[in-house]
This record gives sequence, structure tokens and C-alpha cells, in this order.
Amino acid sequence: MTYIVVENCVKCKFMDCVEVCPVDCFYEGENMLVIHPDECIDCGVCEPECPAEAILPDTEDGLGDWLEINTRYAAEWPNITVKGESPADAEEWKDKPGKKEMLSTNPGAGS
Repeated sequence: MTYIVVENCVKCKFMDCVEVCPVDCFYEGENMLVIHPDECIDCGVCEPECPAEAILPDTEDGLGDWLEINTRYAAEWPNITVKGESPADAEEWKDKPGKKEMLSTNPGAGS
């Protein structure tokens, strides 16, 4: 099992999860974060830190696409180890459905 970041993170990118990760397995895209599945140690400390509830165990049904997204972009985006600034409109996007199409494949700033 590993934890992955799912659709709720798109356009929110709160980053509260980043600093609690003991193995620094978060990677930053332009408008969301991903977890590197091979680096995650399944400790789960990140899951309750996410205000958007966007971190889930990969054992939940229907997350195959998100596991693939996390795996792909963790290999392409910069590693992030320090909480950065969330988008100014993150709260407005927090619980909106259908954000997958808004996922930017561009890397973030990293840290």
C-alpha cells in the first residue's frame, strides 16, 4: 500500500502535508502535488494534514488513474520538502468536483 494524491488537490495545493512527511516523497506540479509511490513508507501522517482530504491509500477502489498520475509526475516534477504558498483561491476550489481536467502537467517551483 502507498498513499496517493487525488483530484481534490487540483487547484487547491494546500501543502500542509509536505512538512510532516518523514521521507520527503512529495513532488510539486503547477496546481497540485503528487506522492512518489515507491518512496512513500505508508506511515499515513500526511493524510489527516490535508484540508482538502486529497490524500488516500491506493487500496481504495477507483484510484488506478490517480496512482498512475502520481507515479508519472513524481518522476517529472521537482521534490518539495517545505510548505509553500497555496493558491489565493484554494478555499474556493476545495470541494469542487470535476477538477481532473484542470490538472496542469507543468512542474511547480519545488523547494
